[in-house]
Amino acid sequence: MMRPTVLIADGDSAFRRSIAFALEEAGFAAAESPTFADVMGRLDGFAYDALIVDVRLPGGDGLDVLDAARAKYPGIRSLVLSTFGSIHHAVRALKAGAREYLLKPVQTAQLVECLKKHCSATMAEPLQEKVILNQSFAGILGSSPSMAKLFQTLHRVAPMHSTVLISGETGTGKELVARTIHDNSPRRDFPFVAFNAAAIPDGLAEAELFGHMKGAFTGAVYTRVGRFEAADRGTLFIDEIASMPLVLQAKVLRAIQEREVERVGASRPLKVNTRIIAASNVDLAELVRQGRFREDLFYRLNVINVDLPPLRERLSDVPMLAQHFIEETCRANDLEIKVLSQAALQALMTYSWPGNVRHLHNAIESAVVMSGASRELTVDVLPPEILAPAEIRTAIAGIVPMPDTPTEGINFADAMSNVERELILTYLRRANGNKRQAARMLSLSRTTLIDKLHRLGMSDVVQSPSVEEAVA
Repeated sequence: MMRPTVLIADGDSAFRRSIAFALEEAGFAAAESPTFADVMGRLDGFAYDALIVDVRLPGGDGLDVLDAARAKYPGIRSLVLSTFGSIHHAVRALKAGAREYLLKPVQTAQLVECLKKHCSATMAEPLQEKVILNQSFAGILGSSPSMAKLFQTLHRVAPMHSTVLISGETGTGKELVARTIHDNSPRRDFPFVAFNAAAIPDGLAEAELFGHMKGAFTGAVYTRVGRFEAADRGTLFIDEIASMPLVLQAKVLRAIQEREVERVGASRPLKVNTRIIAASNVDLAELVRQGRFREDLFYRLNVINVDLPPLRERLSDVPMLAQHFIEETCRANDLEIKVLSQAALQALMTYSWPGNVRHLHNAIESAVVMSGASRELTVDVLPPEILAPAEIRTAIAGIVPMPDTPTEGINFADAMSNVERELILTYLRRANGNKRQAARMLSLSRTTLIDKLHRLGMSDVVQSPSVEEAVA
């Protein structure tokens, strides 16, 4: 299983390092944070399993860190340290969800034992907790605020018979959500029928949805039941409904309103009791304004709207999803369950995932296959696009020359540092040396840009008002 991750937030560097060393030896993956601002930034970008935080941090209150961590990651295990015993601090810490309140000096062995006690189940525990808390929705994983809101919506929507419109980008799991609604509805014992409006040619879509009589058209050699009828007393899921032509939209509208369908070539309609769940990866309201989607059908479908967040807006769910996909892929291929290295997990959590959850699933499956006999999924087995952010891919494509690629290989870290250096200099020149403007063009904060300049050995650029002067 994956090693539990621990963030140590303390102003004493020697103490941090000793704790980090002891935790690494005990099987944890430890990260260090020296200031209030640094720990808050780290919590924004990574879902740690546990947090060790001193009440007094340089630049802020450690208990405010605890509050923020708990709000962002409800399952995080927290230990609070203090040099001066305070009943007020202890009560506040425990009320905020801290597992322990410990007075310094504290033995490293004591901290390790505390974390072992509270993190005994590693990264799989949040996944198991989510299944327990949401047994009805076990196929949908996530603990981020946006997913908590989704679970709340599903609990309310599933028992009803109302029409539902699911909105979300490609790969966010719209069909999974539709099936989950059906499986938790009074219609669960009747069929769930899926219809992809973009996958069926316009000439056949009407017969697919409503059925046809024998001899109704050339090739109709037998009578066929349509999807509406097949889903009677159950649920019909119409995916990519924006692809449906306007003429067919009118017929779907009538079927929903009148609860009846007419097979192609039939002389009388048939009554159906079918719940409709539609899905779209584009903004239907905008299509209505453009005259490309019927307004009356839009309002008939949009009785209850379920909006699925893209994965880039819930990156804290990536560890849970990645572990689930690892276990799923390994079991499907009769492999021993593999673990994800910390560096690989960090790479997954800094990627934008344009293909969303489906993209992550495919990336994990690829990594499992490419890892061979190794039990650990390291950075080098991840798909290449995950290791190169969009800005770097753009740079390699034209803004910055592609580095030489000798047949004997290159040092990946050095090559990427050179690309990053050239990309930063390119935008500094475009901004006439204005670091704030260059940072904005690179979608970075000014502080992050300055940190990168220092890390890349470009401190002269930081000090100089002129980029050309600094790099001359």
